[in-house]
Amino acid sequence: MILEILNSDRFMDQAVPTVYSTLLDEEEYMCSSRTMYRILERQKQVRQRRHDREHPVYQKPELLATGPNQVWSWDITKIKGPQPWIFYNLYVVIDVFSRYVVAWAISEYESGEQARALIDAACTRQGIGPNHLTVHSDRGKAMRSRTLADLLGELGVERSFSRPHVSNDNPYSESQFKTLKYHPSYPERFGSIEDVGSHMRAFFKWYNTEHRHSGIAMMTPEVVHTGRSEQVWNSRKKTLQRAYQKHPERFVKGNPEPRKVPEEVWINQPNPKVA
Repeated sequence: MILEILNSDRFMDQAVPTVYSTLLDEEEYMCSSRTMYRILERQKQVRQRRHDREHPVYQKPELLATGPNQVWSWDITKIKGPQPWIFYNLYVVIDVFSRYVVAWAISEYESGEQARALIDAACTRQGIGPNHLTVHSDRGKAMRSRTLADLLGELGVERSFSRPHVSNDNPYSESQFKTLKYHPSYPERFGSIEDVGSHMRAFFKWYNTEHRHSGIAMMTPEVVHTGRSEQVWNSRKKTLQRAYQKHPERFVKGNPEPRKVPEEVWINQPNPKVA
């Protein structure tokens, strides 16, 4: 009991005399300060105790998608309102393989109920069956809410979490937010939540159907998500073949081929094993 108090968040950085005196001022006597020293000495903690606390070990997420609707990534970002103290919460769910935004919502608050409604609607629209999808996020309050966990359990959807303070564990959501906020149409502030909704409807339509993404061979997310990437690749190849036949001297590396959409998309691809 005494060791737990000495190592608690409140006292772990405090010297023994400070702990002893603080407890006395709160009309609490547990033992003498010398006894406190003896207890710490037995545990080899007669020094700063913060580093002696046990911290949970967080597993590095390693997720693989070989097609759409296998791994989704989602996050919440703050959107500036009309005054410096007003912010709105933008929820965005993105398919890792295709980069297609499968769902988004804007809200004045952040909650597990809002997250549940958003992901429930996205799973219904995308026809997600049980044991097929993993939903990845950071460890925010809404992400870890019981109401969302219950929904994903009912749907047979796996959950995955980033490690604390490791932004690279959620790169696809981070990249999508950067594209949003660096787009020329993005304002310094929004006048109202209705303005945010209007802007996001136009932006996500553009992002899904017109934006050519470097990570998917400069195709649009919609093309990849709907399984038309091979068709687009064949059309590009025919165009390059015609150009090559007319002017082969322009192609110093020989017969050209367009880039293909990656067959595998990872969050934290594991290092290859050394034989």
